[in-house]
Amino acid sequence: MLSPDQININEDDLYDAAADRYKKYAKARKVLNVPMPIAIVYPKNTDEVSKILSYCNEKRINVIPRGGKTATEGGLENWKEETIVLDALNLNRIIKIDPYNMQATVEAGVALQSLEDELRKIGYTTGHSPQSKPVAKFGGLVATRSIGQFSTLYGGIEDMVVGLECVFPDGHISRIKNVSRRAGGPDIRHIIIGNEGTLCYITEVTVKIFKHHPENNRFFGYLIKDVDTGIKILREVMVNGYRPSVARTYSEEDAAQHFYHFYENKCILIFMAEGQENLVEATSQGILEAVEKFKDGVIKQVDSSLIENWFNHLNWSQKDIDDEIEGMLENDYHAGFTTEISADWETIPKIYKNVMERVRKEFPRAHDLTMLGGHSSHSYINGTNMYFVYNYEIHCAPEDELRIYHHPLQTIIVEETLRLGGSMCHHHGIGKYRSEWTRDEHGTAYYMLEKLKEAYDPNGIMNFGTIFPQEEGMKYIK
Repeated sequence: MLSPDQININEDDLYDAAADRYKKYAKARKVLNVPMPIAIVYPKNTDEVSKILSYCNEKRINVIPRGGKTATEGGLENWKEETIVLDALNLNRIIKIDPYNMQATVEAGVALQSLEDELRKIGYTTGHSPQSKPVAKFGGLVATRSIGQFSTLYGGIEDMVVGLECVFPDGHISRIKNVSRRAGGPDIRHIIIGNEGTLCYITEVTVKIFKHHPENNRFFGYLIKDVDTGIKILREVMVNGYRPSVARTYSEEDAAQHFYHFYENKCILIFMAEGQENLVEATSQGILEAVEKFKDGVIKQVDSSLIENWFNHLNWSQKDIDDEIEGMLENDYHAGFTTEISADWETIPKIYKNVMERVRKEFPRAHDLTMLGGHSSHSYINGTNMYFVYNYEIHCAPEDELRIYHHPLQTIIVEETLRLGGSMCHHHGIGKYRSEWTRDEHGTAYYMLEKLKEAYDPNGIMNFGTIFPQEEGMKYIK
């Protein structure tokens, strides 16, 4: 089916492919306790993907689809002895950039930054800017229901996808055509978007593009008294119909690691307005009016150049990822584990308060925490998200880190979120490390999700353990 140079059985590469960034400390210490895949394979076209999946389906071989390797919830971790990783490395063509119809078509292995660079040359943008932008690839972005830092204006990846091509385990190739909208039954794009490699393999994506006007960007930053004030101001801006590209509020603890040069031990509120000049003017005015309405909770405005500088250095490259791992190894310190959730405006402050209180009272290793905080960074007319961020010193065997530290922390966050009716995962997906709560997340609607798996992957060969709970995989979590 493939030439020898499309099959990788190098031991170091197989070890690297056995888990994603979720187990980065244990992985770096060379103590991963999961099986290594048999091989990493690199198809060059959709037909080859079809042949590979058909073969694996017939032989009951587990398949893990892989793009830019930036998954954060264990979606790339391997829980099966017989597994191949199906890597999109060679599916790397930008097929068409179409400014008149405001869309671009790419193969699944095209890096987001590569398309963005080409679009910027002609005055356009994808509007999609996750922190992983320099290394993330389109197949993975769509499969994980990604969101970017400018989502309040441009939306999440689900708002950007026009059409796509994918391959199911039986080898069937499906193409969803590129149209602006249609009412031909349920929106079948959403069977594919967010499936995390559990139903099919994405081979091609068409996304919307937008005109880019960086010369009109305006930045706003404020020191505020508390997270509640920030949430109220974010809500005011959103419900009044304004769409800044960035709208965020940070707790004091989280602000300290982002805005250490000006945060003054206070919470931070930031905005960015972009687009056509007249829209930026209106959005800026809306931001100022919202801040004025809640001025009792606002301490002072921050020099806008400080906010602009922060934005310009926000994304991380492969070198940043490597440097983070090196720092962990040198210091036995975990920086930047997160759990992101969402809820309506009324509920988000309650979840935040409850989580902070429970972690401080109930988490057995609270004394090892070096930071516990959060920020809201993606808002909608009817609610917002909350990123819980926690750093800690590691005082245990590397292979026990997730069991002793991360799992108890994430459990508290998920329990409080679900108890109050929020969603336990806003944009990082379920992966394998939130799959134990998938049924609780969906309730009676889990029936629909379960039936999709039964219909499209009856032999269960696609990314075993991701999204759909598997008892035999819980040993790797607990």
